[in-house]
Amino acid sequence: MSVSHRRITLAGSVVGAAIVALDGTVLTIVQPTMQRDLHASFEQVQWTSTGYLIAVASLLVFAGRLGDQYGHRQVFASGILGFGAASAGIGLASDIGWVIALRVAQGVFGALLQPATLGMLRAAFPPDRLGMPIALRTSVIAVAAAAGPLAGGALAAQFGWRAVFLLNVVPALTIGLLVLAVRDPESADPKAADLESAAASGARLDLAGACLLAVTLVCLVHTLVGMPEAGRAAATAAGFAATVIAGVAFVRHERRTRCPLVPPEVLGSAAVASALGLLVAGSAVLFGALFTGTYFLQDVLGLDPFRSALRALPGAVAMVLGAPVCAVLLRRWAPRRTAAVAMGLLALGALELSGLDRASGAVAIGSGFFLVGAGFGAVMVTATAVVVRHAPAEHAGVAGGLQQTAMNIGPTLGVAAATTLTAFAGAAEVPGSATAPTLTALAAVAAVGVLLTAALPGRTGVASPPLP
Repeated sequence: MSVSHRRITLAGSVVGAAIVALDGTVLTIVQPTMQRDLHASFEQVQWTSTGYLIAVASLLVFAGRLGDQYGHRQVFASGILGFGAASAGIGLASDIGWVIALRVAQGVFGALLQPATLGMLRAAFPPDRLGMPIALRTSVIAVAAAAGPLAGGALAAQFGWRAVFLLNVVPALTIGLLVLAVRDPESADPKAADLESAAASGARLDLAGACLLAVTLVCLVHTLVGMPEAGRAAATAAGFAATVIAGVAFVRHERRTRCPLVPPEVLGSAAVASALGLLVAGSAVLFGALFTGTYFLQDVLGLDPFRSALRALPGAVAMVLGAPVCAVLLRRWAPRRTAAVAMGLLALGALELSGLDRASGAVAIGSGFFLVGAGFGAVMVTATAVVVRHAPAEHAGVAGGLQQTAMNIGPTLGVAAATTLTAFAGAAEVPGSATAPTLTALAAVAAVGVLLTAALPGRTGVASPPLP
């Protein structure tokens, strides 16, 4: 693949991931304004987030499989062009029903483009040079996530809430058409399959497996989102039971079908399975800590949302600066040692935040968020590189779909756990009383996650043995 085409591929991967990250964070800042403008209820506005999350989480792996079979470039272009069109539709929507429906459509198109961003990188760069492109992608995601609330607030104040969705349209359409116009089928990895002719190979799509996995993930996400609400113990138990039943049915189907949605070569690698576990654990700790820390800053210290965002900003800075550093460490230390140190930093950051009190200053608060951001950034780069590199090249899309699924399930799990622990500790009666135990529990999750690093490659380029 030529240098110019490689750069376009990297730009497409980065811009696609950034647009999705930016869209998620700007929505949170404009939801109150949207609710007032469209005369919607709180529950309806919440479904603009929940509907998107359920749609994207349930379709990521199937979308990755489509990329493996029909070409990641084509699937990416379809996803990002559709995402831009849905964004334009939301910006012109006349009522909350249309907004919810178009957010679900955004979730479908987001599911198409996200695994393809990693699949395109896998095809464009040799395996031993994937670290830095993935690190750049991680840094840009961090910048987009951190800038989202600030950009969303400024646009909403000046032009209204619709402007934050129209912001996506031009870059989405531009990069989609640019990637679609590029035709360079030569892969940088000699082991990669010819994606342009994969559709003619005779392999069929596992639609039954895709439906069973979608049902499993919909049950899980819906249960996690509703778990913190009071009086939902029975519904939560039923939701988890339905998740287990659907999950068992999915596993049994995958073992029996001739063309499974998730080939055994992907999850049969101990390195890939452990890396996915690290992504779930790391993202759960990060988002749980952000949720609890933001609650502490606003309800205990009395800071407004903008000043709270500034206190937490060192975490985003650490992710942006630390991702390229992690790519260098991967070459020197290999994934196992790098990921172990990263999870240790994540645990230390959560522990430092757990010790905050009313007398804590900006340095103490900022250093805690900095450690959490640095740890998670390194976990994300390391685990993603392992998943993309050690999954077979012909299944790069499925691997990317699993990586993105972990990155969707982890935050949902972390926020649900933090909310439940906060309520259990009686924070409503004594503000701030749940901060220390909740963050200590999250630090323990990160510490346990260090054990998962044992299955990662100990030397760069040496794969872990397959799972029995």
